[in-house]
Amino acid sequence: MGNQAVGFDSARYLEEQSEYILERAKSFDDRLYLEFGGKLISDHHASRVLPGFDPHAKVRLLQRLKDVTDIILCIYAGDIERKKLRADFGITYDVDVLRLLDEFASWGLHVAAVVITRYEEQPAAVQFKHGLERRGVRVYTHRATKGYPTDVDTIASEEGYGANPYIEVSRPVVVVTAPGPGSGKMATCLSQVYHDHQRGRKSGYSKFETFPIWNLPLKHPVNIAYEAATADLGDVNMVDPFHLEATGEQAINYNRDIEIFPVLRRILEKVTGAESPYQSPTQMGVNRAGFAITDDAVVREAATQEVIRRYFRYGCEHALGFASPETLERATLLMEEIGGSPEQRPVVPVAREAATRAVDAGKGKEGVYCGAALCLSDGRIVAGSNSNAMHATSSLVLNAVKTLAEIPHEMEILTENTIASITRLKRDILETRQLSLDLEETLIALSVSAISNSAAKVAMEKLTALRGCEMHLTHMPPPGDEAGLRVLGVNVTSDPHFAGKNLYIT
Repeated sequence: MGNQAVGFDSARYLEEQSEYILERAKSFDDRLYLEFGGKLISDHHASRVLPGFDPHAKVRLLQRLKDVTDIILCIYAGDIERKKLRADFGITYDVDVLRLLDEFASWGLHVAAVVITRYEEQPAAVQFKHGLERRGVRVYTHRATKGYPTDVDTIASEEGYGANPYIEVSRPVVVVTAPGPGSGKMATCLSQVYHDHQRGRKSGYSKFETFPIWNLPLKHPVNIAYEAATADLGDVNMVDPFHLEATGEQAINYNRDIEIFPVLRRILEKVTGAESPYQSPTQMGVNRAGFAITDDAVVREAATQEVIRRYFRYGCEHALGFASPETLERATLLMEEIGGSPEQRPVVPVAREAATRAVDAGKGKEGVYCGAALCLSDGRIVAGSNSNAMHATSSLVLNAVKTLAEIPHEMEILTENTIASITRLKRDILETRQLSLDLEETLIALSVSAISNSAAKVAMEKLTALRGCEMHLTHMPPPGDEAGLRVLGVNVTSDPHFAGKNLYIT
């Protein structure tokens, strides 16, 4: 977990993937609708399981193709209504659409429109639509497709895809993406293909999906990590039977794509009036990731660590009521399938030892003892525990930057007066019950101390070195800690225990 070896050639991937997309686009006379699965921007899952993968690789790829590419951004109305969360950023899907619009603009990419799918005038979806339109964004709404998935004649008719308004695009490659799965990307692509063929244009459909990697073995840890990442969706990797029958070669795909392929092929043939160009869901995809792996042992170990991270994440979500017992059980089985265990994550035992030391020292508040550990980029592991003055996360981060700055442990970079002043503010002025400093408050205090304390200034400058480091907590982080950790960019896991006895935490 120190200086991580590289197992993936991102430059090679960009080159091969962009060439492959252009080749696929040329196979259709007029236009290719390319469904983009996974995270288009900030694909941290891919960068964790494929060390060397640029988390912005896919958007860099689109930047290469920006002169020939339009983007359509989909969001399911039901996800807006129930405020579905993108966990890695801690924001809802509708807010993520706003983030993506800004990101695409900053990369010089053209977004043709936002599509709200399975739209039924849900109040939150209506509000979201109006808000975008007032900011000058073109918004389309698509209803649920009549007849889907079995009545192909109705689907490929004026009552089905024909009932959707046509999204005006002008470039030969149209990327259809979304904040997450189940957003209606495929239906949007096929609706556009239907309208194009009604207008005499010979457009086609293809899919860009990074995981599972089709030319890796079924039980390769990278593919198991995909199953772990989608344990809540119930995705299962399988040998693609259509590809095996058509080519005699094994290829890996996942159950939903395999199950829907016969219907999808019939829809494409009905819409276009021609035989489908694809004999399998694997052929439908454009994915060269497997060809850019340079060290299989490195990616195997990285993927194993990702499966363990997912196990911890689902454990916490189960404790909070967000994940089902079945999801947690599946994550546990996947971890055991590849020979993993919680203790195989090196920061886990160190964090638990820190909590034990806090108990022995009589630290903690109201009998709650928390430990934290972080692995620095050079492999050294630093620990911290909670006290009446600050959270375990705060203590850990201060210890980590002091270690990096070679500041003696006994030297204070936050003075007792600074901590006491913040405590008085929280207790006497703001009248909050949580008096110990969370990580957000600690980072602000550190920045203020840096004005007059040279050691604090040096320590603060080391915060950037924590990005990408592995961290574990013996408790689930409260909001102030979670926000601070997200800004620092650490890969954090935690045991499924609550940090205190209060049910409401501010």
